[in-house]
Amino acid sequence: MSKVVVITGGSSGIGKAIGEYLQDKGCIVYGTSRTPENVLDSKIKLVALDVRNVASIQTAIATVIQEVGKIDVLINNAGVGITGPIEEIPTQEMRNNFETNFFGPIEVMKAVLPQMRKQQSGLIINITSIAGYMGLPYRGIYSASKGALELVTETLRMETKQFGIEITNIAPGDFATNIASGRYHAPVISGSAYEKVYGNTLNEMNSHVDSGSNPIAMAEAVYRIMNTSKPKIHYKVGAFMQKFSIVLKRALPDKMYERMLMNHYKL
Repeated sequence: MSKVVVITGGSSGIGKAIGEYLQDKGCIVYGTSRTPENVLDSKIKLVALDVRNVASIQTAIATVIQEVGKIDVLINNAGVGITGPIEEIPTQEMRNNFETNFFGPIEVMKAVLPQMRKQQSGLIINITSIAGYMGLPYRGIYSASKGALELVTETLRMETKQFGIEITNIAPGDFATNIASGRYHAPVISGSAYEKVYGNTLNEMNSHVDSGSNPIAMAEAVYRIMNTSKPKIHYKVGAFMQKFSIVLKRALPDKMYERMLMNHYKL
């Protein structure tokens, strides 16, 4: 039987690329969107789901199970960016980011796990970020939310292995998507102590996304993992130097790595 795949945030960017690729490979794909009625160009079926609304999560997952009787793969892809000096980001915006990037994926996993336990099988892939492996200047909250999801993935793997469920994550680098347009940017405040450096860093971050890799690389990685009997705990997908930065963080003394980042960001 075809594998049934649920992808949160499946209407654009990486989620859309993964959904269309897996559908072409013969999977039954359900993407999710907060407003699927507004998405007119989707090649995959979309169901309404807001990762910040537990009722909508439960309704969406129940709908999929009712229609096809199972969920083989959950891809937790929905997420939002956030930038700014920690001192100047409103605390409520920090909470908003964690609601989407951390608590949201947990609630979706809690909704699918009973079905996967019943099946005695299932695969969950959490889309995190290479940024989650390090505290990046002016991206600290994003790094923290994605890093937290990486650790929860490690925990859930151990807690659910007895049920025949596999859980892993993929940490992407910069990909050419529309994430910058939906990202919360703390404003560059005239006269702020951070005005010049943050303004320059913000422009550089946006240019990295615009010139990022093709999201199809993420789709191919997901498909390979789906066809692996024993997935690894962590996967990284992106440009060589982005992946190598994680190796350097492990190998270099902390202060040397900090200096390297500060030189890169011209701090």
